[in-house]
Amino acid sequence: MDTNSSLTHTNGSPQLFSSEEDSSLYFTYSGDCNQLEVNNLHYEVDTAAQIPWYEKLSEFKLPWEVKGDKQTAINKLSLRVRSGQMLAVIGSSGCGKTSLLDIITCRDESGGVTSGHILINGRPNTPQLVKKSIAHVRQDDRLLPHLTVRETLAFVAKLRLPTHFTQAQRDQRVDDVIAELRLRQCAHTRVGNDYVRGISGGERRRVSIAVQLLWNPGILILDEPTSGLDSFTAHNLVITLSRLARGNRLVLLSVHQPRSDIFQLFDLVVLLSSGSAVYCGAAREMVPYFTALGHPCPRYCNPSDFYVDLISIDRRSPEREAQCLERARMLAEQFSERVGDTDDHMWKSGTALMHSESSSSQPGRTEDDRVVVISKVRDRLPGLQQFAILIRRHMYNDYRDLVTVLVHGLEALLMSLLVGFLYYGAGEQPLSIQDSVALLYMIGALTPFAVVLDVIAKCHAERAMLYHELEDGMYSVTSYFFAKVLGELPEHCVFTLVYALPIYWLAGLNEAPERFLLNFLLVWLMVYCSRAMALFVAAALPTLQTSAFMGNSLFTVFYLTGGFVISLENMWLVASWLSHASFMRWGFQGLLLVQFRGNRYAISVGNFTLDVDGINVVKMMNMNQYPLYSCYLVLLAVCLVFMVLYYICLKFIKQKSSQDW
Repeated sequence: MDTNSSLTHTNGSPQLFSSEEDSSLYFTYSGDCNQLEVNNLHYEVDTAAQIPWYEKLSEFKLPWEVKGDKQTAINKLSLRVRSGQMLAVIGSSGCGKTSLLDIITCRDESGGVTSGHILINGRPNTPQLVKKSIAHVRQDDRLLPHLTVRETLAFVAKLRLPTHFTQAQRDQRVDDVIAELRLRQCAHTRVGNDYVRGISGGERRRVSIAVQLLWNPGILILDEPTSGLDSFTAHNLVITLSRLARGNRLVLLSVHQPRSDIFQLFDLVVLLSSGSAVYCGAAREMVPYFTALGHPCPRYCNPSDFYVDLISIDRRSPEREAQCLERARMLAEQFSERVGDTDDHMWKSGTALMHSESSSSQPGRTEDDRVVVISKVRDRLPGLQQFAILIRRHMYNDYRDLVTVLVHGLEALLMSLLVGFLYYGAGEQPLSIQDSVALLYMIGALTPFAVVLDVIAKCHAERAMLYHELEDGMYSVTSYFFAKVLGELPEHCVFTLVYALPIYWLAGLNEAPERFLLNFLLVWLMVYCSRAMALFVAAALPTLQTSAFMGNSLFTVFYLTGGFVISLENMWLVASWLSHASFMRWGFQGLLLVQFRGNRYAISVGNFTLDVDGINVVKMMNMNQYPLYSCYLVLLAVCLVFMVLYYICLKFIKQKSSQDW
């Protein structure tokens, strides 16, 4: 290989190669040998703690009245696995596979009781150590649908790779990952999702793995990576994982019942039943082990299918359930007795399957050196650079969704034209005072209501990806907050203009340019207040349904206390207090002052016609208590308050998706 084409970093840092033939060499982890050790792990969960608070309320019970049972998710599990090995955790649904991975990666938040020890390279697992040394690929793919595969990886490379890397090195890393995971043919295709056509499910799963491989981790953990894939795609994916494991990595994955050719790719297997290990050792030794216990695998039968069926719990009747539980308990006890004298609790049959301690460590390398090496790969960009990358990614993804952009634009234009043409029929005669007041209130109420639901739906669609990226430490909450707020400003300005311009001129409102600008600014602030309120509600509440309900409720309160449905002077005390926080009230008051101040209106009373100054109309509605500039200041204050609340929610409330609660 040409030395000029390689970029090598010493002290365990990853290596980069420019040629396609050498790309697999890059995936040979050049750091120290990694080891994951689980010692006597016992984990119990409270079923009552698993029920979200809003579901407890739906049962008409207070949270402390819901009683649950302690259930054992993992029962005294011990194992040890090192770099160069791929370990598969196999078992039926509910056997504890996901719980085990969550505990290893410090992502279990169910409030369960855990005992035992989990060691990563001989050190207790902590969230900080996990972020530095483990890449966790979740079961569901969380990717932006309108970015291409290369763009997705390029943005992640800018966020996660060390700050001393040049742009050429980052691009080379992306090319190497694409080549290794066989994504070259779809590199310029959009990722897509359930609603946007893009790459296939297997390719999307490989993109999720590629996102984690960019920073060249020593330990790769995957939660059911083959779920939802056809057998051919699943087989190719596991082949890729096996190749990564041979590159001096530790690969740990969970899987239900792999087909036989996939099972043969595993180095080690843990067979779980109700949280207990009934087998833990080499995959090729599993059939002889169970055969010796009197459970031979039938000829031409997939071992994983047969033995998962053997330890699964049949709950169709109490008798069958008791029989299956007893069989699984006996198998777990027999395995525990056979490996009780071993130091790693792994079954061996005459062949040494583990690497020796001397081969797993490099001479002259201390533990402190290893920590420094790993931390170099995971240093974080400054906040301003994070913001620049995030806002570009946000705008790339959003403004390529032409269907959504056009629908929102047509929605604003349609509402504007419908209302505008309704009042256009007045002809050259100016609108009456009653019609003008109703129109002004309608202008401030139509689009803000539609914006609330759109923003809440969009935030919940992005919520799971945001949660995972924040957990991985890709960027800070502050950077995301400013990228989200400022990235949506152009769209907000254009849609507000599309809405405010036609309705203003069709209805024949005050034609003075300065009046139109003041009117537009008020409408812009009212719509943005509703957007800020929706962002806060979406971040504060766990599900789309609860957020939509709360958003509609708040908007309805502000709508009713805006001074049009009932006059301010006739409101009772609590409603009067709420009206002071209603952006509808301050926007409506400002619109009245802009439209009526300085204009004169003819009012007919019987045979008499009175020429009335427009400001008297505002006084009659008790909406002239404050000067015009105060309306703008209060609307700005409301926007800022909701934005601060939104930031606080992002900072202190974990943005899990609804299915994760």
